[in-house]
Amino acid sequence: MKQLSFVISGGGTGGHIYPAIAIANALKEKYPEAQFLFVGASDRMEMQKVPKAGYEIEGLWISGIQRKFAAKNILLPFKLVSSLWKSFRIIKQRQPTIAIGTGGYASAALLKMAGWMKVPTLIQEQNSFPGITNKWLAGEAKKICVAYPGLERFFPVEKLVQTGNPVRQDILIEDISSAEAFKHFALNENVKTILVLGGSLGAKAINELVASRIDFFKENNVQVLWQCGQLYYERFKYLATDVVKIVAYIDRMDLAYTLANCIVSRAGASSVSELAIVGKPVLFIPSPYVAEDHQTKNAEAIVKANAACMIKQSELEVKFNNQILSLLNDEALIENLSSNFKKLAKPEATAQIVNEIEKLIKDKVS
Repeated sequence: MKQLSFVISGGGTGGHIYPAIAIANALKEKYPEAQFLFVGASDRMEMQKVPKAGYEIEGLWISGIQRKFAAKNILLPFKLVSSLWKSFRIIKQRQPTIAIGTGGYASAALLKMAGWMKVPTLIQEQNSFPGITNKWLAGEAKKICVAYPGLERFFPVEKLVQTGNPVRQDILIEDISSAEAFKHFALNENVKTILVLGGSLGAKAINELVASRIDFFKENNVQVLWQCGQLYYERFKYLATDVVKIVAYIDRMDLAYTLANCIVSRAGASSVSELAIVGKPVLFIPSPYVAEDHQTKNAEAIVKANAACMIKQSELEVKFNNQILSLLNDEALIENLSSNFKKLAKPEATAQIVNEIEKLIKDKVS
């Protein structure tokens, strides 16, 4: 059989990048001789994160519609043509066996061109409400792997496979000592610790909340590992102390999850899937600004299962203090939430997606 070649695209945010890397890692484990190429947007975070994971990446000149700066939209047709042309050249050169997309504007160009060039494509949709990219790609896609039921409203039902979301294997924390984790972040092993996550780029409302609660944390003898995001680090880094560690980004999430007594997080689909596997008490603060308010729907599904807590962004000022203290100190609540959240985990999602990719490979070579 001809050497397998995979082109993979997913980017813009960690929610698209990490599922793509998880799928690539699982494929590489099964097919160590296969060739892999990632394709991303040339000015987005995948251009750093993917090489760090050990994969080659090429960048496309592509971006989405800018709502606030309408003048930039003039370039969109030129960017799309440029990205489609470069995607054509990549596919012609690489002759991929399968093209895989996990969302983001770069995957729109790459997978659309792959479909036009008769390369089998598989897309993976993380959310309960699909993004523009995957809806546009659904027509040519051979398989659409989803995390939630009910997506036949958006995609052809015969292409759908409910697999769950791929997660990073490096989040698994069973074999990590808490001493190692606390030493890595220079925090005190004997003090209860809150891990604050606002997504790979950061969340303004969560960052402002944490900044306003520094005295509250001190009064309650709580320390904080605060990932404020790349966009906000310069603004908030002055608040760092021995008990409030502020970082733009956390590379060792396994260590961060290990030391956390509880976690404050947005409710993006990939985050929810990852946190279910971690199984720590979580306070979700959904972003109210995403399409169809899907983060709130994600969080509500977990809360309904009595597996996490949620506060709407508009209610943070009133509810945060009491809720976070409960998650740190109420042992019965902590045990109940952790146990129920772990029951919702789908650790085999990546393996199921790889199984669907293997079916496409067999169909192609048969």
